[in-house]
Amino acid sequence: MTLDDLARRLREFADARDWEQYHTPKNLVMALSGEVGELTALFQWLTPEESATALEDPELRPEVLDELADVAIYLVRLADVLGVDLMDAARAKIARNESRFPPGSAGQIY
Repeated sequence: MTLDDLARRLREFADARDWEQYHTPKNLVMALSGEVGELTALFQWLTPEESATALEDPELRPEVLDELADVAIYLVRLADVLGVDLMDAARAKIARNESRFPPGSAGQIY
Protein backbone atom coordinates (compact mmCIF):
# COMPACT_ATOMS: atom_id res chain seq x y z
CA MET A 1 0.00 0.00 0.00
CA THR A 2 1.32 3.46 -0.87
CA LEU A 3 0.75 6.67 1.09
CA ASP A 4 -1.75 7.70 -1.58
CA ASP A 5 -3.60 4.40 -1.13
CA LEU A 6 -3.63 4.89 2.63
CA ALA A 7 -4.88 8.48 2.31
CA ARG A 8 -7.66 7.34 -0.03
CA ARG A 9 -8.66 4.51 2.29
CA LEU A 10 -8.74 6.84 5.32
CA ARG A 11 -10.74 9.42 3.34
CA GLU A 12 -13.28 6.75 2.38
CA PHE A 13 -13.42 5.49 5.97
CA ALA A 14 -14.12 9.00 7.30
CA ASP A 15 -16.63 9.74 4.55
CA ALA A 16 -18.58 6.52 5.17
CA ARG A 17 -19.02 7.55 8.81
CA ASP A 18 -19.70 11.23 8.10
CA TRP A 19 -16.56 12.16 10.03
CA GLU A 20 -15.30 14.68 7.47
CA GLN A 21 -16.93 17.42 9.54
CA TYR A 22 -14.68 16.52 12.49
CA HIS A 23 -11.50 16.06 10.50
CA THR A 24 -10.42 19.68 10.54
CA PRO A 25 -6.70 20.40 10.58
CA LYS A 26 -6.96 21.59 14.20
CA ASN A 27 -8.72 18.43 15.35
CA LEU A 28 -6.37 16.17 13.42
CA VAL A 29 -3.28 17.90 14.83
CA MET A 30 -4.68 17.53 18.33
CA ALA A 31 -5.42 13.84 17.75
CA LEU A 32 -1.95 13.34 16.26
CA SER A 33 -0.38 15.00 19.28
CA GLY A 34 -2.36 12.75 21.60
CA GLU A 35 -1.23 9.63 19.78
CA VAL A 36 2.41 10.77 19.86
CA GLY A 37 1.95 11.23 23.60
CA GLU A 38 0.65 7.67 23.93
CA LEU A 39 3.66 6.39 21.99
CA THR A 40 5.96 8.47 24.16
CA ALA A 41 4.42 7.03 27.31
CA LEU A 42 5.35 3.51 26.18
CA PHE A 43 9.03 4.48 26.03
CA GLN A 44 9.14 7.02 28.85
CA TRP A 45 10.79 4.94 31.55
CA LEU A 46 12.73 2.50 29.37
CA THR A 47 16.49 2.63 29.37
CA PRO A 48 18.13 3.33 26.00
CA GLU A 49 18.91 -0.38 25.74
CA GLU A 50 15.33 -1.40 26.58
CA SER A 51 13.96 1.08 24.05
CA ALA A 52 16.21 -0.39 21.33
CA THR A 53 14.70 -3.84 21.92
CA ALA A 54 11.13 -2.77 22.70
CA LEU A 55 9.67 -4.75 19.81
CA GLU A 56 11.16 -7.94 21.24
CA ASP A 57 8.91 -7.61 24.30
CA PRO A 58 5.76 -9.64 23.50
CA GLU A 59 3.56 -7.39 25.66
CA LEU A 60 5.01 -4.08 24.50
CA ARG A 61 5.28 -4.91 20.80
CA PRO A 62 1.56 -4.78 19.93
CA GLU A 63 1.14 -1.55 21.89
CA VAL A 64 4.04 0.11 20.07
CA LEU A 65 2.76 -1.07 16.70
CA ASP A 66 -0.74 0.24 17.45
CA GLU A 67 0.54 3.65 18.52
CA LEU A 68 2.86 3.90 15.52
CA ALA A 69 -0.11 3.07 13.30
CA ASP A 70 -2.25 5.70 15.02
CA VAL A 71 0.46 8.34 14.52
CA ALA A 72 0.83 7.39 10.85
CA ILE A 73 -2.92 7.39 10.29
CA TYR A 74 -3.47 10.83 11.78
CA LEU A 75 -0.42 12.25 9.99
CA VAL A 76 -1.53 10.91 6.61
CA ARG A 77 -5.10 12.08 7.24
CA LEU A 78 -3.89 15.57 8.21
CA ALA A 79 -1.71 15.82 5.10
CA ASP A 80 -4.62 14.68 2.94
CA VAL A 81 -7.02 17.24 4.43
CA LEU A 82 -4.41 19.98 3.93
CA GLY A 83 -3.58 18.81 0.40
CA VAL A 84 0.07 18.10 1.26
CA ASP A 85 2.03 15.40 -0.54
CA LEU A 86 3.98 13.90 2.38
CA MET A 87 6.57 12.30 0.13
CA ASP A 88 7.29 15.62 -1.60
CA ALA A 89 7.44 17.40 1.76
CA ALA A 90 9.82 14.76 3.15
CA ARG A 91 12.06 14.89 0.07
CA ALA A 92 12.24 18.71 0.30
CA LYS A 93 13.06 18.57 4.03
CA ILE A 94 15.77 15.96 3.50
CA ALA A 95 17.30 18.12 0.75
CA ARG A 96 17.32 21.14 3.08
CA ASN A 97 18.90 19.07 5.86
CA GLU A 98 21.56 17.75 3.49
CA SER A 99 22.68 21.30 2.75
CA ARG A 100 22.31 22.47 6.37
CA PHE A 101 24.18 19.50 7.82
CA PRO A 102 26.82 18.22 5.38
CA PRO A 103 28.55 14.92 6.20
CA GLY A 104 30.92 15.29 9.10
CA SER A 105 29.10 18.26 10.60
CA ALA A 106 28.03 18.18 14.22
CA GLY A 107 24.64 19.22 15.50
CA GLN A 108 21.00 18.35 15.46
CA ILE A 109 19.97 16.16 12.52
CA TYR A 110 16.36 17.32 12.16
